[in-house]
Amino acid sequence: MIHRTSIKKGFTQHHFIFRKRKSGAGFTLVELLLYIALTTVMIATVSGYIYLTLQARVKGQVIAEVEQQGIQAIQNMTQIIRNATGVNSPALGASGSSTSVTVLNFSNSPTVFNVVAGVFRITEGAKTPVPLTNDRVTVSAFTVTNVSQSTSSNTLRLQFTLTAVNPNGRSEYSYAKTFTTTADLRR
Repeated sequence: MIHRTSIKKGFTQHHFIFRKRKSGAGFTLVELLLYIALTTVMIATVSGYIYLTLQARVKGQVIAEVEQQGIQAIQNMTQIIRNATGVNSPALGASGSSTSVTVLNFSNSPTVFNVVAGVFRITEGAKTPVPLTNDRVTVSAFTVTNVSQSTSSNTLRLQFTLTAVNPNGRSEYSYAKTFTTTADLRR
């Protein structure tokens, strides 16, 4: 505060001049802390939303992978079984962890479906086994049941579970689905 005295027309007048802070010239500590707190809350909220969105995206991709692999395996097996001429195993009324069918093409007979080390395989005749699933899924509980009513009708029920490979145990990579289908031989 500055004090100044001046004389005007016979009396003394005191003028007090105050230096005022210009608005917007700076922040108080409370204002600064408030802005930092609000910014932190906003960043945490946006980061959490982005993290959850990415988790949901990964989960969707994992589900799609398991579904696609399961449907593809079922379609491949069903098509070959439907075009087969006979069932070698399992026997009528029995169940097993693999199936063998006789097909028209002699070089592909017998065609065998089985699971080795968590991978679906097809072996046609004396050829090298070919995987039907990739390394992003694991096959378990593969069961083939011969549900035929007689030796003249051949019907196989196939059931298996596909599980997404999850080496780190993260929840978004955790997904399993059981697939079941029935295939009748047309011949």
